[in-house]
Order: sequence, then C-alpha cells, then structure tokens
Amino acid sequence: MKVVSISTDRKLFEEGSVVLTRQKYYAERMEELHVIVFSLSKNGYKYRSFGNLHLYPMNSSSRISFLFDAYRLGKKIILENSFKKENSVITTQDSFETGLVGYLLKKKFNLPLQLQIHTDFLNSYFKNSSLNLARVVLAKFLIPKADGLRVVSSVISGSLQKEFPNLKTKIDILPIFIDIEKIKNSAISINLRQKYPDRFIILMASRVTKEKNIILAIKLVSSLIRANKRIVLLIVGDGPEKKTLQLYAKDMGGYVVFEPWTLDLTSYYKTADVFLLTSQYEGYGMTLIEAGASGCPIVTTNVGIAKTDLFKNGENAFVCPVGDVDCLSKAIIDLIENPEKRKLFKERMQDSIKRVTVSKEEYVYRYVAMLENLL
Repeated sequence: MKVVSISTDRKLFEEGSVVLTRQKYYAERMEELHVIVFSLSKNGYKYRSFGNLHLYPMNSSSRISFLFDAYRLGKKIILENSFKKENSVITTQDSFETGLVGYLLKKKFNLPLQLQIHTDFLNSYFKNSSLNLARVVLAKFLIPKADGLRVVSSVISGSLQKEFPNLKTKIDILPIFIDIEKIKNSAISINLRQKYPDRFIILMASRVTKEKNIILAIKLVSSLIRANKRIVLLIVGDGPEKKTLQLYAKDMGGYVVFEPWTLDLTSYYKTADVFLLTSQYEGYGMTLIEAGASGCPIVTTNVGIAKTDLFKNGENAFVCPVGDVDCLSKAIIDLIENPEKRKLFKERMQDSIKRVTVSKEEYVYRYVAMLENLL
C-alpha cells in the first residue's frame, strides 16, 4: 500500500521525536509512506528519507500559500510514484486545512481519503476565534465526503455521531500510541527535586496556546501562595502565548517557572509531585497518559481522555470542571497535604493505564489496517 499523508507536525524533522518514531513504525508495514508537512521556508527544513518513509517540507513563503503548495506537492508525489486507486490512500492530520488539501487530491485522482480528527472541534470552547469558526464549517463540509474517519477518543466519536446522525462513513477509534513500556523503563536523567529543592512541584507540559488556559494555572498559584504552600509551577513548552504569560507571571517571585520543550519529558513526570492540565478542550490529552504511566498524580479539567471511564475523580485522579479554579486549587492542596493519596493515585492510575494499552506491534497493525480497509 502506498500512502500520502498531509501533516502540520514539524516535529517530524526533529531527530528522536515521538512523532518521527511513530511514522517509521507505520512505514515498516507499507510499500511507501510520503508525508507532506506544512512549513515555511524560514524554518529551514529539508527533504529527508528513511527507507520507504519520505518527509517533504513545503517551505512555503507564507502561510497563505500552504494550501496551494501542499496540493501542488501532493500531485507531484502521486504522479511520480504511480499511485493507483487499488493500492493507494490519502490521509490527513485534521479535517481542516490538511483535510481540504486531501479532499482536492481525492477529487483529482479518485483516491480514497481518510480524515484524522485529533481535536474535539465541536466543543463550544473550540469556537473561540473566527479562524476556528471557519474550521468548523470546513470540517462539516469535508467529513461526509471522506471514505474513512480516524478519531483519537470515544468523546470525539460521540460528538460526530450526534452532529452527523446519518453519517455513513465508518468511524475508527484509535488513540495516539504511547509507549508505556518505554516510559516505565526510562531512567531519570533530570531530577526536578534537585533543580527545585524543598518545593512541591506542579508540572505542566504542552504547547503554550490559548486553549491550554495556562493563565488559569498561574491564577491558581496565587491562591496556593496565600495558603502558605511552598510550590513551584513549572510550565514546559513553547508557543504563541508564552511571552504574554511570562509577563503576567513576572511578579510571582519564582513561584512560576517557564522552561522550553524537552524530548526527555519522562524525567520531568517522574520527579514532579503533580501533573496539572487546565485545557478548555482536548481531543485526547496524550500528556495525561504519559504522566499517569510515569507515576505522577494528576489534576485535570474534564477534557479529552479525562472524560472517559479511565479517569475516576477522587479515586485515581482529580477531575474538575473546565475553568473551575476553586476545584483545581482544592485538589492540589489535598494532594500537597496527603502524600498517601498521591501514592494511591499513582498506583491506581498506572494500573488503569496498563489495562487499556496495547503493544506497539498491535497499534501499528490496527493503524495500517484502517487504511487498508479503504482500498
């Protein structure tokens, strides 16, 4: 099977990144895997190949030309590599811009199209900008025209079934693969307890964007300081909101610390006291599973995977309503004051995750089978 994938994930060009490793796994079970990545020329990425895995940066002059450049490059790949309907598939990372490019290529070459949906775009919090409102309209147009849909959670599947009650396209639920065994066996190379001694370490790790609602976590710190708690909120990640948040937190006297994204996040999970997620919405919430598998107690808003039966509020994690700073504050104070509860949450969540995870081999088999079923 030959596959052309259209992506926005520039971490594909980072050696050792999780997403690059995942694509290498997929390519092992395919004849060819070609991945087009939305990127600007100023990013400086270059074409790379690993056996039958081919990565193409678009190197566009501006974001405005992303759609045109991706469509042009997609046509070139399909023609030069003799893609045929009986053995070739188009898959896109989302049902928005990459989905539109995939749909245009489907129309041009009569190839089956799979749309992947990682975001709960029907959630009311998603519609927080004119761009996202336009994306919702686009997704509603594209989804009925796809040959297959891959969603990362039952939450998204349920939203789609409610929005499209007569949808004939098959919905496959396949969460993002997380190598639980690798996390479990990873040695600690960075010890946060040594970096931030005598502090209760509250860890956040994500893209620093509006929907992550990190400003809520910073406000939460104020209430913890008033409660005389010796804490540090460590925010690991980069993104468009980072400078604004750094300015907002500059007078907090070292209680809020920003660090750049790291590929060794497991060490952070394993040596933090609590993992905090304050998002307004998530499609899945991969960091919740990574933190839980690492043994870091979790306090989260009720989003993504936290809305499923895996998360049991008060039993293996604390799950609060979106935006409820009082609930989040009480949950963290409870964990600060009750080390036995932290230990209990750690053990119960690790047991819960172990029961629902699949091996790398099983995951790759299921992923490739989804695409093969479109032929």
